[in-house]
Amino acid sequence: MDIPALQRLLERGRDSALLRFGLGKALLDAGNAAEAVIHLQHCVAQDPRYSAGWKWLGKASLAAGDTPGAAQAWQEGSHVAERNGDKQAVKEMGVFLRRLHKASTSRA
Repeated sequence: MDIPALQRLLERGRDSALLRFGLGKALLDAGNAAEAVIHLQHCVAQDPRYSAGWKWLGKASLAAGDTPGAAQAWQEGSHVAERNGDKQAVKEMGVFLRRLHKASTSRA
């Protein structure tokens, strides 16, 4: 679905973690990281067990220039994914965190 269609669903009161996830991911793909962060924050607030929401919140936060926010999202997402038994998401977010740490220590 395209962004306007997803926004119309939201305006009609169809708010859900899945809708917020789709809208946030679409906005990030379109280059609007700041707005994507808002929707992905709503996604994980509505369903804190949604590990993909945490992963993409981290990506959107990083793209928006919020490195600490990205790290926090991926740390929380890793815990959530581990509790859910989602080993692939745990691995992916672990890689993102290591890259983030490596980039921050190389700048110091």
